[in-house]
Amino acid sequence: MTSLRTPPSPRARLRRLGAASAAAGLLATLLATGSAVATPDPGDAPVRGTVSAEQAADARAAIQSGEIPGVDEIVHTSNIQHLANVPKGALKGLNTDIAFQGSYAFAGNYDGFRIFDISDPKAPRSVAEVLCPGAQNDISVSGDLLFLSTDSSRSDDSCASTSQPASVKESWEGVKIFDISDVTDPKYVAAVETACGSHTHTLVPQRKDVYVYVSSYSPNAAFPDCRPPHDGISVIKVPRKAPEQARVVGFPVLFPGEGPDGGGNPGAPTNPGVSKTTGCHDITVLPGKDLAAGACMGDGILFDIADPEHPRVIDQVQDNVNFAFWHSATFNQKANKVVFTDELGGGTGATCNAQVGPNRGANGIYDIVGKGKKRDLVFRSYFKIPRHQAATENCVAHNGSLIPVKGKDLMVQAWYQGGVSVWDFTDSAKPKEIGHFERGPLSATTLSVGGSWSAYYYNGHIYSNDMAKGLDVLKVSDRRTDPAARVRMHELNVQTQPDYFEDFED
Repeated sequence: MTSLRTPPSPRARLRRLGAASAAAGLLATLLATGSAVATPDPGDAPVRGTVSAEQAADARAAIQSGEIPGVDEIVHTSNIQHLANVPKGALKGLNTDIAFQGSYAFAGNYDGFRIFDISDPKAPRSVAEVLCPGAQNDISVSGDLLFLSTDSSRSDDSCASTSQPASVKESWEGVKIFDISDVTDPKYVAAVETACGSHTHTLVPQRKDVYVYVSSYSPNAAFPDCRPPHDGISVIKVPRKAPEQARVVGFPVLFPGEGPDGGGNPGAPTNPGVSKTTGCHDITVLPGKDLAAGACMGDGILFDIADPEHPRVIDQVQDNVNFAFWHSATFNQKANKVVFTDELGGGTGATCNAQVGPNRGANGIYDIVGKGKKRDLVFRSYFKIPRHQAATENCVAHNGSLIPVKGKDLMVQAWYQGGVSVWDFTDSAKPKEIGHFERGPLSATTLSVGGSWSAYYYNGHIYSNDMAKGLDVLKVSDRRTDPAARVRMHELNVQTQPDYFEDFED
Protein backbone atom coordinates (compact mmCIF):
# COMPACT_ATOMS: atom_id res chain seq x y z
CA MET A 1 0.00 0.00 0.00
CA THR A 2 1.33 3.43 -0.88
CA SER A 3 1.04 6.24 1.64
CA LEU A 4 1.68 9.89 0.81
CA ARG A 5 3.05 11.84 3.75
CA THR A 6 5.36 14.65 4.76
CA PRO A 7 7.99 13.40 7.22
CA PRO A 8 8.75 15.66 10.20
CA SER A 9 12.05 17.54 10.16
CA PRO A 10 15.07 15.80 11.72
CA ARG A 11 14.90 18.01 14.81
CA ALA A 12 11.20 17.40 15.29
CA ARG A 13 11.67 13.68 14.79
CA LEU A 14 14.42 13.51 17.39
CA ARG A 15 12.08 15.15 19.88
CA ARG A 16 9.30 12.69 19.08
CA LEU A 17 11.02 9.36 18.48
CA GLY A 18 8.42 6.71 17.81
CA ALA A 19 5.66 9.19 17.08
CA ALA A 20 3.42 8.59 14.08
CA SER A 21 4.67 10.43 11.02
CA ALA A 22 1.47 10.57 8.97
CA ALA A 23 -0.05 14.03 8.55
CA ALA A 24 -3.44 15.23 7.39
CA GLY A 25 -4.10 17.19 4.24
CA LEU A 26 -0.87 16.19 2.52
CA LEU A 27 -2.24 15.90 -0.96
CA ALA A 28 -3.55 19.45 -0.66
CA THR A 29 -0.08 20.55 0.45
CA LEU A 30 1.47 18.82 -2.55
CA LEU A 31 -0.93 20.51 -4.94
CA ALA A 32 -0.35 23.89 -3.31
CA THR A 33 3.45 23.74 -3.40
CA GLY A 34 3.81 22.25 -6.87
CA SER A 35 7.18 21.18 -8.24
CA ALA A 36 10.25 22.77 -6.70
CA VAL A 37 12.21 25.35 -8.65
CA ALA A 38 15.88 24.51 -9.20
CA THR A 39 19.05 26.15 -10.36
CA PRO A 40 18.57 26.49 -14.13
CA ASP A 41 20.12 23.32 -15.38
CA PRO A 42 20.26 20.46 -17.48
CA GLY A 43 16.90 18.90 -17.41
CA ASP A 44 15.58 20.63 -14.38
CA ALA A 45 12.35 22.39 -15.14
CA PRO A 46 9.25 21.35 -17.02
CA VAL A 47 9.18 23.28 -20.26
CA ARG A 48 6.53 23.78 -22.89
CA GLY A 49 7.69 25.68 -25.93
CA THR A 50 6.20 26.61 -29.23
CA VAL A 51 7.63 25.24 -32.41
CA SER A 52 7.24 26.78 -35.83
CA ALA A 53 4.39 25.79 -38.11
CA GLU A 54 6.97 24.21 -40.41
CA GLN A 55 8.48 22.14 -37.57
CA ALA A 56 5.04 20.97 -36.45
CA ALA A 57 4.19 19.99 -40.03
CA ASP A 58 7.50 18.11 -40.29
CA ALA A 59 6.71 16.22 -37.07
CA ARG A 60 3.27 15.22 -38.32
CA ALA A 61 4.72 14.13 -41.66
CA ALA A 62 7.41 12.06 -39.94
CA ILE A 63 4.75 10.31 -37.86
CA GLN A 64 2.56 9.63 -40.89
CA SER A 65 5.49 8.21 -42.85
CA GLY A 66 6.58 6.00 -39.96
CA GLU A 67 9.93 7.76 -39.63
CA ILE A 68 9.16 8.38 -35.96
CA PRO A 69 6.52 6.75 -33.72
CA GLY A 70 3.15 8.36 -33.22
CA VAL A 71 2.31 10.39 -30.13
CA ASP A 72 2.86 8.09 -27.10
CA GLU A 73 3.31 5.07 -29.40
CA ILE A 74 5.81 2.54 -27.99
CA VAL A 75 8.39 1.02 -30.33
CA HIS A 76 11.45 -1.13 -29.62
CA THR A 77 13.91 -3.48 -31.25
CA SER A 78 13.18 -7.20 -31.24
CA ASN A 79 15.78 -7.87 -28.53
CA ILE A 80 13.98 -5.68 -25.99
CA GLN A 81 10.68 -6.41 -24.22
CA HIS A 82 8.57 -3.88 -22.36
CA LEU A 83 7.53 -5.79 -19.25
CA ALA A 84 5.78 -3.16 -17.14
CA ASN A 85 4.94 0.48 -16.58
CA VAL A 86 3.90 2.03 -13.27
CA PRO A 87 2.42 5.51 -13.84
CA LYS A 88 3.02 8.38 -11.45
CA GLY A 89 1.16 8.20 -8.17
CA ALA A 90 0.48 11.12 -5.85
CA LEU A 91 3.82 12.80 -6.60
CA LYS A 92 3.16 14.79 -9.76
CA GLY A 93 6.59 16.41 -10.24
CA LEU A 94 9.18 15.24 -12.76
CA ASN A 95 10.63 11.79 -12.13
CA THR A 96 14.43 11.77 -11.76
CA ASP A 97 17.12 9.29 -10.68
CA ILE A 98 16.92 5.71 -9.36
CA ALA A 99 18.85 3.68 -6.76
CA PHE A 100 18.52 -0.01 -5.89
CA GLN A 101 18.81 -2.23 -2.86
CA GLY A 102 17.76 -5.86 -2.62
CA SER A 103 14.35 -6.20 -4.23
CA TYR A 104 13.57 -2.47 -4.05
CA ALA A 105 13.99 0.49 -6.40
CA PHE A 106 14.11 4.01 -4.96
CA ALA A 107 12.93 6.61 -7.48
CA GLY A 108 13.43 10.36 -7.11
CA ASN A 109 10.81 12.93 -8.05
CA TYR A 110 10.86 16.73 -7.77
CA ASP A 111 8.17 16.41 -5.09
CA GLY A 112 9.85 13.63 -3.06
CA PHE A 113 10.60 9.97 -3.69
CA ARG A 114 8.86 6.67 -4.25
CA ILE A 115 9.86 3.12 -3.29
CA PHE A 116 8.97 0.12 -5.46
CA ASP A 117 9.04 -3.57 -4.66
CA ILE A 118 10.62 -5.06 -7.81
CA SER A 119 10.82 -8.67 -6.63
CA ASP A 120 8.58 -9.42 -9.61
CA PRO A 121 9.92 -7.16 -12.41
CA LYS A 122 6.80 -7.83 -14.46
CA ALA A 123 4.64 -6.33 -11.72
CA PRO A 124 6.47 -3.66 -9.68
CA ARG A 125 4.52 -2.56 -6.64
CA SER A 126 4.67 0.84 -4.97
CA VAL A 127 5.21 0.48 -1.21
CA ALA A 128 5.83 4.10 -0.15
CA GLU A 129 5.62 7.66 -1.44
CA VAL A 130 7.26 10.42 0.56
CA LEU A 131 6.32 14.05 -0.03
CA CYS A 132 9.48 16.18 0.28
CA PRO A 133 9.73 18.89 -2.41
CA GLY A 134 13.22 20.08 -3.31
CA ALA A 135 14.50 19.80 -6.85
CA GLN A 136 15.84 17.64 -8.17
CA ASN A 137 15.81 15.03 -5.42
CA ASP A 138 18.77 13.08 -6.75
CA ILE A 139 18.69 9.85 -4.74
CA SER A 140 20.99 7.11 -3.44
CA VAL A 141 21.01 4.44 -0.72
CA SER A 142 23.59 2.75 1.48
CA GLY A 143 22.62 0.24 4.14
CA ASP A 144 19.77 1.72 6.17
CA LEU A 145 20.34 5.25 4.86
CA LEU A 146 18.78 7.10 1.92
CA PHE A 147 20.21 10.38 0.65
CA LEU A 148 18.26 13.07 -1.18
CA SER A 149 19.66 16.18 -2.90
CA THR A 150 17.95 19.57 -2.67
CA ASP A 151 19.02 22.09 -5.29
CA SER A 152 16.30 24.68 -4.91
CA SER A 153 16.33 27.44 -2.35
CA ARG A 154 13.89 26.53 0.44
CA SER A 155 12.43 28.24 3.51
CA ASP A 156 13.96 25.58 5.78
CA ASP A 157 15.26 22.00 5.73
CA SER A 158 11.91 20.33 6.41
CA CYS A 159 9.80 18.38 3.95
CA ALA A 160 7.09 21.02 4.37
CA SER A 161 9.36 23.85 3.18
CA THR A 162 8.39 26.32 0.50
CA SER A 163 10.41 28.08 -2.18
CA GLN A 164 12.39 31.08 -0.96
CA PRO A 165 14.93 33.30 -2.76
CA ALA A 166 18.58 32.28 -2.47
CA SER A 167 19.35 35.90 -1.66
CA VAL A 168 17.79 35.32 1.78
CA LYS A 169 20.51 34.19 4.18
CA GLU A 170 18.16 31.85 6.07
CA SER A 171 17.27 29.90 2.92
CA TRP A 172 18.35 26.26 2.87
CA GLU A 173 19.73 23.85 0.24
CA GLY A 174 21.72 20.65 0.70
CA VAL A 175 21.37 16.94 1.46
CA LYS A 176 18.61 15.22 3.44
CA ILE A 177 19.11 11.81 5.05
CA PHE A 178 16.42 9.21 5.75
CA ASP A 179 16.38 5.94 7.69
CA ILE A 180 14.97 3.21 5.43
CA SER A 181 15.32 0.24 7.78
CA ASP A 182 11.57 -0.04 7.20
CA VAL A 183 11.12 0.70 3.49
CA THR A 184 7.38 1.13 3.96
CA ASP A 185 7.93 3.94 6.46
CA PRO A 186 11.09 6.03 5.81
CA LYS A 187 12.12 8.36 8.65
CA TYR A 188 13.77 11.73 8.07
CA VAL A 189 16.78 11.82 10.40
CA ALA A 190 19.26 14.51 9.31
CA ALA A 191 19.96 17.43 6.99
CA VAL A 192 23.25 19.02 5.96
CA GLU A 193 23.39 22.42 4.26
CA THR A 194 25.99 22.73 1.49
CA ALA A 195 27.31 25.65 -0.55
CA CYS A 196 25.08 26.22 -3.61
CA GLY A 197 22.89 23.30 -2.59
CA SER A 198 23.18 19.77 -3.95
CA HIS A 199 22.32 19.30 -7.58
CA THR A 200 23.59 15.73 -7.46
CA HIS A 201 25.60 13.70 -4.96
CA THR A 202 27.80 10.61 -5.03
CA LEU A 203 28.45 8.13 -2.21
CA VAL A 204 31.87 6.82 -1.21
CA PRO A 205 30.76 4.17 1.29
CA GLN A 206 33.01 2.78 4.01
CA ARG A 207 32.39 0.41 6.90
CA LYS A 208 31.65 2.96 9.64
CA ASP A 209 30.99 6.07 7.59
CA VAL A 210 29.56 7.18 4.27
CA TYR A 211 31.28 10.04 2.48
CA VAL A 212 29.05 12.10 0.21
CA TYR A 213 30.51 14.14 -2.66
CA VAL A 214 28.12 17.01 -3.35
CA SER A 215 28.06 18.54 -6.83
CA SER A 216 26.61 22.03 -7.26
CA TYR A 217 27.32 25.10 -9.33
CA SER A 218 26.20 28.54 -10.58
CA PRO A 219 27.32 30.79 -7.70
CA ASN A 220 26.14 34.38 -7.47
CA ALA A 221 27.54 37.25 -5.44
CA ALA A 222 23.98 38.04 -4.31
CA PHE A 223 23.55 34.59 -2.72
CA PRO A 224 24.99 34.54 0.84
CA ASP A 225 25.49 30.75 0.80
CA CYS A 226 26.56 30.42 -2.83
CA ARG A 227 29.17 33.01 -3.70
CA PRO A 228 32.02 32.70 -6.21
CA PRO A 229 34.52 31.26 -6.51
CA HIS A 230 32.77 27.89 -6.31
CA ASP A 231 35.51 25.75 -7.81
CA GLY A 232 35.17 22.49 -5.92
CA ILE A 233 32.79 20.08 -4.18
CA SER A 234 31.44 19.73 -0.66
CA VAL A 235 32.40 16.56 1.20
CA ILE A 236 29.97 15.29 3.87
CA LYS A 237 30.89 12.60 6.40
CA VAL A 238 27.96 10.54 7.70
CA PRO A 239 28.48 8.11 10.62
CA ARG A 240 26.28 5.10 9.87
CA LYS A 241 25.30 4.58 13.52
CA ALA A 242 24.70 8.28 14.16
CA PRO A 243 23.57 9.92 10.90
CA GLU A 244 22.27 12.92 12.84
CA GLN A 245 25.96 13.82 13.31
CA ALA A 246 26.51 14.18 9.55
CA ARG A 247 28.54 17.28 8.68
CA VAL A 248 30.59 18.93 5.95
CA VAL A 249 34.25 18.01 6.49
CA GLY A 250 35.79 19.83 3.56
CA PHE A 251 35.49 21.68 0.27
CA PRO A 252 38.36 20.43 -1.92
CA VAL A 253 39.18 22.81 -4.75
CA LEU A 254 39.29 20.89 -8.03
CA PHE A 255 39.88 23.91 -10.29
CA PRO A 256 42.49 26.14 -8.68
CA GLY A 257 43.17 29.35 -10.55
CA GLU A 258 43.54 33.10 -10.34
CA GLY A 259 40.65 35.52 -10.38
CA PRO A 260 37.23 35.69 -8.72
CA ASP A 261 35.96 32.50 -10.39
CA GLY A 262 38.95 30.22 -9.84
CA GLY A 263 40.12 27.88 -12.59
CA GLY A 264 38.34 25.66 -15.07
CA ASN A 265 36.81 26.45 -18.44
CA PRO A 266 36.15 30.20 -18.80
CA GLY A 267 33.21 29.59 -21.15
CA ALA A 268 32.08 32.41 -23.43
CA PRO A 269 33.35 34.61 -24.97
CA THR A 270 36.64 32.68 -24.90
CA ASN A 271 34.83 29.42 -25.73
CA PRO A 272 31.45 30.30 -27.28
CA GLY A 273 28.64 27.87 -26.59
CA VAL A 274 30.52 26.18 -23.73
CA SER A 275 29.45 26.34 -20.08
CA LYS A 276 31.73 28.21 -17.73
CA THR A 277 33.05 25.87 -15.01
CA THR A 278 31.75 27.00 -11.61
CA GLY A 279 31.56 23.60 -9.93
CA CYS A 280 30.63 20.06 -10.97
CA HIS A 281 27.37 18.63 -12.25
CA ASP A 282 27.99 14.96 -11.48
CA ILE A 283 30.73 12.65 -10.22
CA THR A 284 31.11 8.90 -10.61
CA VAL A 285 33.43 7.03 -8.27
CA LEU A 286 35.05 3.62 -8.68
CA PRO A 287 35.95 2.82 -5.05
CA GLY A 288 37.68 -0.45 -5.93
CA LYS A 289 40.20 1.51 -7.99
CA ASP A 290 40.31 4.69 -5.83
CA LEU A 291 39.23 6.63 -8.92
CA ALA A 292 36.59 9.19 -9.74
CA ALA A 293 35.50 10.96 -12.92
CA GLY A 294 33.91 14.37 -12.72
CA ALA A 295 31.64 15.98 -15.29
CA CYS A 296 32.08 19.62 -14.39
CA MET A 297 30.22 21.93 -16.77
CA GLY A 298 33.07 22.94 -19.11
CA ASP A 299 35.57 20.30 -18.00
CA GLY A 300 35.98 16.57 -17.60
CA ILE A 301 38.34 15.42 -14.85
CA LEU A 302 39.91 12.21 -13.57
CA PHE A 303 40.87 12.18 -9.91
CA ASP A 304 42.28 9.97 -7.14
CA ILE A 305 40.06 9.34 -4.08
CA ALA A 306 42.40 7.12 -2.03
CA ASP A 307 41.93 9.76 0.67
CA PRO A 308 38.19 10.46 0.28
CA GLU A 309 38.35 13.75 2.19
CA HIS A 310 41.14 15.05 -0.04
CA PRO A 311 40.57 13.99 -3.68
CA ARG A 312 43.44 14.80 -6.05
CA VAL A 313 42.98 15.67 -9.73
CA ILE A 314 45.04 13.48 -12.11
CA ASP A 315 43.93 14.88 -15.47
CA GLN A 316 41.60 17.55 -16.84
CA VAL A 317 40.21 17.77 -20.39
CA GLN A 318 38.00 20.11 -22.40
CA ASP A 319 36.15 19.83 -25.71
CA ASN A 320 35.41 23.35 -26.90
CA VAL A 321 34.20 22.20 -30.30
CA ASN A 322 31.40 19.75 -29.54
CA PHE A 323 30.72 19.69 -25.79
CA ALA A 324 28.46 22.37 -24.29
CA PHE A 325 27.86 20.98 -20.77
CA TRP A 326 29.81 18.07 -19.25
CA HIS A 327 26.98 16.29 -17.47
CA SER A 328 27.89 12.79 -16.23
CA ALA A 329 30.53 10.07 -16.42
CA THR A 330 30.69 6.27 -16.56
CA PHE A 331 33.79 4.06 -16.22
CA ASN A 332 34.09 0.74 -17.98
CA GLN A 333 34.80 -2.24 -15.74
CA LYS A 334 38.56 -2.31 -16.40
CA ALA A 335 38.81 1.39 -15.54
CA ASN A 336 40.65 2.16 -18.76
CA LYS A 337 37.80 4.14 -20.34
CA VAL A 338 35.38 6.87 -19.33
CA VAL A 339 32.18 7.83 -21.14
CA PHE A 340 31.32 11.50 -20.57
CA THR A 341 27.93 12.88 -21.61
CA ASP A 342 27.19 16.32 -23.06
CA GLU A 343 23.80 17.72 -22.10
CA LEU A 344 23.54 20.23 -24.92
CA GLY A 345 20.42 22.36 -24.50
CA GLY A 346 20.14 21.58 -20.80
CA GLY A 347 17.90 18.56 -21.29
CA THR A 348 15.05 20.67 -22.62
CA GLY A 349 16.19 21.04 -26.22
CA ALA A 350 15.40 19.02 -29.33
CA THR A 351 18.99 18.15 -30.26
CA CYS A 352 18.62 14.68 -31.82
CA ASN A 353 18.30 15.82 -35.42
CA ALA A 354 20.33 16.23 -38.58
CA GLN A 355 20.88 19.94 -37.97
CA VAL A 356 22.69 19.35 -34.66
CA GLY A 357 24.49 16.28 -36.02
CA PRO A 358 26.08 13.19 -34.44
CA ASN A 359 28.86 14.83 -32.41
CA ARG A 360 26.96 17.31 -30.23
CA GLY A 361 24.62 16.39 -27.40
CA ALA A 362 26.40 13.05 -27.51
CA ASN A 363 28.70 10.83 -25.47
CA GLY A 364 32.44 11.37 -25.64
CA ILE A 365 34.48 8.19 -25.17
CA TYR A 366 37.91 8.62 -23.60
CA ASP A 367 40.60 6.02 -22.99
CA ILE A 368 42.61 6.25 -19.77
CA VAL A 369 46.23 5.95 -20.84
CA GLY A 370 49.20 5.53 -18.50
CA LYS A 371 49.52 4.61 -14.84
CA GLY A 372 49.29 6.22 -11.43
CA LYS A 373 49.79 9.98 -11.40
CA LYS A 374 50.63 9.96 -15.10
CA ARG A 375 47.24 8.75 -16.35
CA ASP A 376 45.72 10.81 -19.15
CA LEU A 377 42.25 11.02 -20.67
CA VAL A 378 42.57 10.52 -24.44
CA PHE A 379 39.57 11.18 -26.69
CA ARG A 380 38.57 8.34 -29.07
CA SER A 381 35.08 8.98 -30.47
CA TYR A 382 31.53 10.26 -30.04
CA PHE A 383 28.35 8.20 -29.78
CA LYS A 384 24.83 9.46 -30.34
CA ILE A 385 21.62 7.53 -30.99
CA PRO A 386 21.23 7.02 -34.75
CA ARG A 387 17.48 7.81 -34.74
CA HIS A 388 16.39 11.38 -35.41
CA GLN A 389 13.65 12.79 -33.19
CA ALA A 390 11.00 15.42 -33.86
CA ALA A 391 11.46 19.12 -33.10
CA THR A 392 8.83 18.63 -30.38
CA GLU A 393 10.98 16.08 -28.47
CA ASN A 394 13.65 17.01 -25.94
CA CYS A 395 16.50 14.59 -26.59
CA VAL A 396 20.14 14.51 -25.52
CA ALA A 397 22.59 12.13 -23.80
CA HIS A 398 21.62 11.50 -20.17
CA ASN A 399 22.01 8.97 -17.34
CA GLY A 400 23.00 5.34 -17.96
CA SER A 401 24.93 2.40 -16.52
CA LEU A 402 27.12 -0.49 -17.52
CA ILE A 403 25.62 -3.83 -18.50
CA PRO A 404 28.18 -6.11 -16.82
CA VAL A 405 29.58 -8.59 -19.35
CA LYS A 406 33.20 -9.76 -19.08
CA GLY A 407 35.40 -8.68 -21.95
CA LYS A 408 32.77 -6.25 -23.29
CA ASP A 409 31.96 -2.60 -22.68
CA LEU A 410 28.17 -2.40 -22.89
CA MET A 411 25.92 0.33 -21.61
CA VAL A 412 22.24 1.21 -21.31
CA GLN A 413 21.42 4.91 -21.40
CA ALA A 414 18.52 7.34 -21.16
CA TRP A 415 18.02 9.94 -23.90
CA TYR A 416 14.89 11.69 -22.60
CA GLN A 417 12.30 11.44 -25.43
CA GLY A 418 14.94 9.70 -27.53
CA GLY A 419 14.16 6.74 -25.28
CA VAL A 420 16.48 4.06 -23.94
CA SER A 421 19.53 2.93 -25.90
CA VAL A 422 21.66 -0.20 -25.44
CA TRP A 423 25.07 0.28 -27.02
CA ASP A 424 28.56 -1.22 -27.27
CA PHE A 425 31.80 0.76 -26.83
CA THR A 426 34.18 -2.20 -26.60
CA ASP A 427 35.99 -0.59 -29.53
CA SER A 428 36.43 2.95 -28.22
CA ALA A 429 36.74 4.31 -31.75
CA LYS A 430 33.69 2.52 -33.18
CA PRO A 431 30.74 2.49 -30.75
CA LYS A 432 27.43 1.11 -32.00
CA GLU A 433 23.82 0.79 -30.85
CA ILE A 434 22.52 -2.77 -30.41
CA GLY A 435 18.97 -2.11 -29.21
CA HIS A 436 16.51 0.60 -28.21
CA PHE A 437 13.12 1.37 -26.67
CA GLU A 438 11.21 4.62 -27.06
CA ARG A 439 7.85 6.30 -27.02
CA GLY A 440 6.66 8.69 -29.67
CA PRO A 441 6.56 12.41 -28.83
CA LEU A 442 4.36 13.70 -26.04
CA SER A 443 3.03 16.18 -28.61
CA ALA A 444 3.28 16.65 -32.36
CA THR A 445 2.78 20.43 -32.08
CA THR A 446 4.44 21.57 -28.82
CA LEU A 447 7.86 20.97 -27.27
CA SER A 448 6.89 19.27 -24.00
CA VAL A 449 9.68 17.93 -21.80
CA GLY A 450 9.53 14.27 -20.88
CA GLY A 451 11.14 10.91 -21.56
CA SER A 452 13.64 8.71 -19.78
CA TRP A 453 15.72 10.56 -17.17
CA SER A 454 17.65 7.48 -16.00
CA ALA A 455 17.93 4.00 -17.48
CA TYR A 456 19.92 1.45 -15.44
CA TYR A 457 20.65 -2.29 -15.57
CA TYR A 458 20.01 -4.13 -12.31
CA ASN A 459 19.85 -7.88 -11.77
CA GLY A 460 18.79 -8.88 -15.26
CA HIS A 461 16.46 -6.01 -16.10
CA ILE A 462 16.54 -2.39 -17.22
CA TYR A 463 14.67 0.16 -15.12
CA SER A 464 13.84 3.52 -16.68
CA ASN A 465 12.36 6.46 -14.78
CA ASP A 466 10.35 8.39 -17.36
CA MET A 467 9.86 12.00 -16.33
CA ALA A 468 6.23 11.99 -17.40
CA LYS A 469 5.13 8.39 -17.81
CA GLY A 470 6.51 6.71 -14.68
CA LEU A 471 8.66 3.63 -14.10
CA ASP A 472 9.30 1.31 -17.07
CA VAL A 473 10.79 -2.16 -16.78
CA LEU A 474 12.54 -3.62 -19.83
CA LYS A 475 14.12 -6.97 -20.56
CA VAL A 476 16.98 -7.20 -23.05
CA SER A 477 17.51 -10.63 -24.60
CA ASP A 478 20.64 -10.73 -26.73
CA ARG A 479 23.64 -13.06 -26.83
CA ARG A 480 25.85 -10.03 -26.26
CA THR A 481 24.09 -8.93 -23.06
CA ASP A 482 22.67 -12.22 -21.68
CA PRO A 483 25.77 -13.09 -19.57
CA ALA A 484 25.08 -10.00 -17.43
CA ALA A 485 22.12 -11.81 -15.85
CA ARG A 486 24.60 -13.88 -13.82
CA VAL A 487 25.71 -10.76 -11.94
CA ARG A 488 23.40 -10.36 -8.96
CA MET A 489 23.81 -7.20 -6.90
CA HIS A 490 22.46 -6.41 -3.45
CA GLU A 491 22.82 -2.65 -3.87
CA LEU A 492 23.44 -0.27 -6.76
CA ASN A 493 23.96 3.47 -6.89
CA VAL A 494 25.13 3.94 -10.45
CA GLN A 495 27.37 6.89 -9.56
CA THR A 496 29.16 4.57 -7.10
CA GLN A 497 30.27 1.90 -9.56
CA PRO A 498 30.91 -1.54 -8.08
CA ASP A 499 33.42 -4.12 -9.18
CA TYR A 500 30.73 -6.27 -10.73
CA PHE A 501 32.80 -9.40 -11.20
CA GLU A 502 34.76 -9.52 -7.96
CA ASP A 503 31.84 -8.63 -5.73
CA PHE A 504 28.68 -9.92 -7.33
CA GLU A 505 29.04 -12.59 -10.01
CA ASP A 506 27.40 -15.94 -9.16
